[in-house]
Amino acid sequence: MTHPFELNFATLQERLDEMVEITFGDLQSQFLMLPRGTNFIDYGDFQTAYEMLKKETQAFTAFTEESVWAALQEDALALVVLRTILGFSPPEWADLARSELDSDISQNAARSLDSKVRKNRKMFAGGGNDKSVTITRTRALVSLAIKYITRGAPAAAQDTVHRLAKVDTMSGLSSVQHVANLHVPYAVLLYERYLGRPFASHRDSVSELVGDVMENAIEEQLTRRRITFRKTKRAERVEGFEQAPDFFIPTEFSPKIIIEAKITGDDGTARDKVARILRLASMRDERQREGRPTFEVVACIDGRGFGVRRQDMRDMLNATHGKIFTLATLDRLVENTSLKEFLPRVR
Repeated sequence: MTHPFELNFATLQERLDEMVEITFGDLQSQFLMLPRGTNFIDYGDFQTAYEMLKKETQAFTAFTEESVWAALQEDALALVVLRTILGFSPPEWADLARSELDSDISQNAARSLDSKVRKNRKMFAGGGNDKSVTITRTRALVSLAIKYITRGAPAAAQDTVHRLAKVDTMSGLSSVQHVANLHVPYAVLLYERYLGRPFASHRDSVSELVGDVMENAIEEQLTRRRITFRKTKRAERVEGFEQAPDFFIPTEFSPKIIIEAKITGDDGTARDKVARILRLASMRDERQREGRPTFEVVACIDGRGFGVRRQDMRDMLNATHGKIFTLATLDRLVENTSLKEFLPRVR
């Protein structure tokens, strides 16, 4: 099968619609696989932390600050379990602690704490320094959680749903105790999964890593072939560019090739990347007209978000002169672009 990056520009124009279909066929649905990241919790670890919380609180019949703190001292991951019972995100938990208990915990501090207890499950072993900022903030979060879980969901207006109106918190501690004794119908589990979306929290926490999959793959190709390149940082400012491209080859001071990389299942995000690629192509053409040194524009993309708008793909193929690669064709990146000119000479 012929791919657009193998054609000259004139042939690409003649076969443009065919090349759009071929590129669409290479796009993969990336949402089925997520990076684990450093904070992913296996079910076995989560279950162990849950059982520790259940044990120290006597199956939630002695649900006090002291009993919860005892569980945290044994396994700090129990803090994530406690948050999951609440059904709050770390920033939401922090906001309530600030407004109701006058805690100084910020949203970022709550996110950081949530991350730390995943990595260091003995974080509170031995009690630590009871006057430390982290202990004080954690105790505030625990106090607020006990208050809300014990109280349960109050009556809500007809057109609203209270966040605690869940099977395990609807009626306060009696709801938690009931669920802890395994009286949970499968339909209830599925319904609350529907409300919360499977893997939503983890997906949010590794959203940047998902985007890094393509960039890492490109970096591996360039490094392995010993090609000089400059990979830019997020939101980095590079003189002469409204938005810094993802890669300059060999450098941003006199680029010969510019690579834009993106994986997304969202068509809005894909369109933003298309707009950036078209802008770079416009800059390339403008330099060419002015007789200035110019560069080749290469797009490395994947995800079904790029397969929504046919005209966007046409525009992108034209703008890059067919130099569009997906994860399925990335192994052909060097030989089918000007990158081959930067390969070390073999003697």
